[in-house]
Amino acid sequence: MRLVFTDCNTMSMNGDLSPDCFEPYAEVTKYPYTSPEDVIKNIGDAEMVLCNKTLIPNEVFCKCPNLRYIGVLATGYNTIDVDSASKHGVVVCNAGTYSTMAVAQHTFAMILYYYNKISLYDVDVRKDAWKHSPQFSYFPYSTMELTGKTLSVIGYGGIGRQVAKIGEAFGMRVIVSTRTMPKDCPFELVSLEQAFKEADVLTIHTPLTPDTANMVCWERLKTMKPTAMLVNTARGGIVIEKDLARALQQGIIAYAAIDVLQEEPMTTTPLDGLSNCLITPHIAWTPYETRKRLLDISLENVKSFLQGTPQNVVSVKI
Repeated sequence: MRLVFTDCNTMSMNGDLSPDCFEPYAEVTKYPYTSPEDVIKNIGDAEMVLCNKTLIPNEVFCKCPNLRYIGVLATGYNTIDVDSASKHGVVVCNAGTYSTMAVAQHTFAMILYYYNKISLYDVDVRKDAWKHSPQFSYFPYSTMELTGKTLSVIGYGGIGRQVAKIGEAFGMRVIVSTRTMPKDCPFELVSLEQAFKEADVLTIHTPLTPDTANMVCWERLKTMKPTAMLVNTARGGIVIEKDLARALQQGIIAYAAIDVLQEEPMTTTPLDGLSNCLITPHIAWTPYETRKRLLDISLENVKSFLQGTPQNVVSVKI
């Protein structure tokens, strides 16, 4: 059995994790990265593929007939033509639970960064502003409490649930908008329109699908409070960046914190350089413990597939 790892460098930070753990189970070929032009060539006659952000369109399934398994080293699997995979009998598995705590943590790191103005005070103290203060406390930048603010959580999977719990722990009023309408949700369930309208902080935790693409648009943004903050740690395609930039520039909303963009790595975006927009380079998932968990889940997915009992399957039989 031959396994191709199409973008193994996306898993490792200075070699801290190795894909060698797969070698007892298959003949492994590792590529640091794979361009769209090289996907078919690099996969070749392999039966199994592991990938993170490599695009696997319909053409790959047509030209790589030996392919039987794709392990997505991520929660989202929008990079894979899952319908085509199903039609060609290819099992696609993801690692849906690996990043829950890390992404929730990064979400609140971004929220607190804005609410507590940590970076502004850090810069000023390093410039000796506190040393020259006429009083004991130096506070030229207004900070805010999270307690009593409305946290709108869009999407109620594992990450959305954890973010909602953390918001509740901070004393926030938590409201949830989700297509699944879970019966066990302890928070108020609202429409998407209500979630935008009532949010002091609106945070997105949905996959990128045809239904969620361009969900954050001008029509919805202009219904938000002028004091509101928007956070996106999900997928860049959920946000129309020019609409968000316009909302920030016109004071329609106060602030945005973005960990994902429509084009990655970052190219030209209207959000670049805006003083009221924080951009981090898709790092919510990157703590060592998180990536190690991802590798472990992906290994178990491969082992389960080889044993004939695949787990975490996102493709369907057609």
